[in-house]
Amino acid sequence: MKILLDISDNKAVFFMEVLRNFSFVKATHLTENKAELLKDLKEATEEIKLAKQGKIKIQSAKDFLNEL
Repeated sequence: MKILLDISDNKAVFFMEVLRNFSFVKATHLTENKAELLKDLKEATEEIKLAKQGKIKIQSAKDFLNEL
């Protein structure tokens, strides 16, 4: 299981140290940019899922390019 946590900077070092003491946990630091990218990808995936279910309508690539 993978979990993405948002921890305040002043507690992050402590929290990472706690996690490193568990042999079954692999903790990796993400930059702000990587965390934002993961968030955006998750939102895009959810939108695609809703579009496939017919719950929302998404803009076609052709329409998008025409707007540019």
